Parts: sequence; structure tokens; C-alpha cells
Amino acid sequence: MIHRTLLPILRQRLDEAPAVALLGPRQVGKTTLALEVAKSRDALYLDLESDTDRGRLAQPELYLAGQLDRLVILDEVHRAPDLFPVLRGLIDRSRREGRPTGRYLLLGSASLDLVTRAGESLAGRISYLELGPLTALEVPANPAEALWARGGFPPSLLAGSDAASLRWRQDFLRSYLEHEIPRFGSRLPAETLRRLWTMLAHLQGCPLNSATLARSLGLDVRTVNSCLDLLVDLLLLRRLPAWHANMGKRLVKSPKLYWRDSGWVHALLGLGDRDALMGHPVAGASWEGFVVENLLAAAPEGVQAYQYRTGGGAELDLLLVWPDGRSWAVEVKRSLAPRPTRGFHSSCADLRPAKRFLVHPGAEAFPLGDNIEAVPLADLMQRLTGA
Repeated sequence: MIHRTLLPILRQRLDEAPAVALLGPRQVGKTTLALEVAKSRDALYLDLESDTDRGRLAQPELYLAGQLDRLVILDEVHRAPDLFPVLRGLIDRSRREGRPTGRYLLLGSASLDLVTRAGESLAGRISYLELGPLTALEVPANPAEALWARGGFPPSLLAGSDAASLRWRQDFLRSYLEHEIPRFGSRLPAETLRRLWTMLAHLQGCPLNSATLARSLGLDVRTVNSCLDLLVDLLLLRRLPAWHANMGKRLVKSPKLYWRDSGWVHALLGLGDRDALMGHPVAGASWEGFVVENLLAAAPEGVQAYQYRTGGGAELDLLLVWPDGRSWAVEVKRSLAPRPTRGFHSSCADLRPAKRFLVHPGAEAFPLGDNIEAVPLADLMQRLTGA
């Protein structure tokens, strides 16, 4: 098993809260991580996509009442929204009987908002964690370039060849388009959705313009925004918001869109290996999205992420803001001889961040002047984990 950095955090949350929801896309490793936790606890695993396990929950309150001494793992919990009020009652009962924590581990492939809409709120009784694709710190034996090209879904990264990896991702995309997305209420044909997804791959890292996307597809703007909302809820797409403050400057307020896994970008564009990727115009934007996702996975809890752009040309790929107000400015470059842009200097002059970094694909950190440091991705991730 690949060691996931979320494992000790998950164990700690189970020791603190009655229920923990572990959210993330399909095939990202949620079940594997949950079963690893189960090895050290008296646990029961139920898959709510299994007819057998759903049959065991035909009378959920009666069945689960007999499992109050165990950690119950409920996989794909958003398939059974009627369970939420039952769990609330059982959690309260366990609390009264002196078992206040570690009762339920809920796994879902939808985001917090979608899960909480699916059933009655467990406010005050549940803690939420998100598991994303593998990161550069979790697979140090694999070069960051390989992780970037294939993406962080374990079956894709660990495939025996580039061709097998691409085939897995394309099959995975097809299953999402034809089976998973319609389950959440989308009425668009799979081919229209594929066109939208391919457009989003071409627009990786670009400001959102829903009207342009809608015109290109012959759809209503509200329909396009609904599709984007669903992809965000399913933790497949990231809307990186613009930094907003009264600075006396004309700020570009549109969020930037990123597919959260670089391997999906490359699969949608048919880029099967690094050579094909490096010859494609999306390479720079794909690397930027890969770096952004890895840094956000390493960032401490409570850190907020933004991008910054003004009408005057100042631009910042990533602004990390701590709860105490300090901030780090990050620019991303594919070059082995990186140089900060004029827009980066202008952004730093506007925002006055505590630290300034330029992430590059090389292996060494070195100063660039003006308090800017060029750093490899894994180096900056390690600094973030200790910040």
C-alpha cells in the first residue's frame, strides 16, 4: 500500500468525532485507506453499491444498533440518504452510553455540499476530510514528471506502460460520462458532456467564461454552470477564486478552472506520453494545475487559496493566505531556467506577501533576487507541511 499522508489525520479525526466523512473521486483510494484504518480497530465494512450489503440494511436502525461497539464503514454513503437521520439517532445513543467517538466512517465520491443535501444534517456530529489523487510527496519513488503525465489515480500511475495508463483513464472517463454523471441528475447526452470536458481540458488554468462555453456548445448558460457545479461537487474540477480586496485597482474577478487531476487533462486530449504532452500547447497550463493541486494538498488546514489578476497586467498563479493574514505568492514555470514575469513582480508589489516562490521542474532551490526563491515542487510541499 502507498502511504497516504491523510492516514494519521483520519485516525485522529476518528478519535475526536463520532463520524468522519472521507470524500474524494472514485478510484482515488478511499476504500483502501478506510480498510487500512480498519486493521487496527474492530470494524465492519458495508458497500452500499452491493445488493448484499444493502439487504443487510433493509432495517438500518435495527441492524446498526447491534454494531454500536464497532467502527462501521459505509462506502458510497450518498447512495442511501435515508441513513443520515438513523445515524444521527445512533450517534446520540452511543454518546449517552459512553462511546462518543469513532462510530462511523462514511465514504463518498461527492463533495460536502452534495452529501449534506442527500440526507439530514449531522452538524456537530461529523468531521469532513477530502482524499485527492496521489501527490509528489506520497510517491517519491516516481518522478514528478511521471506523476504529472499519468495523473495521481493509483491504477493510472501504476499501470505497466504509458499506453495502459492512457487506456485506463479513457475507460474511466467513459464510465463517468455514461454512468456516474447521469446518476446525479444530468440530462445532457454523454457526447455533449464529452465536448464540454474536452473544452475544459483545452482551457485548463483559464478564467471561467460560461457564456463562451455555452455558445460553443449551443447550450444555455445556466446549463453549463450546472454542469460545472456538479464537476466541482464531484471533486473533479477546481474553481480557484480570485483574490478580492479594496486595493484601488481593477481586479479580474472570474475564477480560474482546473481539472484537478492532470492525467484527466491528458486523456481528454489524447496525449498518451510525455513526448506528446511536451509538444502540445496545454503543457504549461497542465503543469500549473498539477503544481497548484499538489501544493493545496500539502497546505495546512485553514489556508485559503486564490489567484490574482488585475486589468493592468499583474498576475499571480497562486496566493496562499493563512488565517493570521500572512501570505505566500507562487508562480509556476515549466522552464529549467525560470525567471519571474513582470506580472509576478507587480502582484508582489500589490500584495506584499511574506514569501515569494517560483516553482520549476528542476531538482534544486536557488535565489532569484527581490526575495524570490526558485524551488522544486516537492521542496515547497515539504515547507508547507511544516508552515
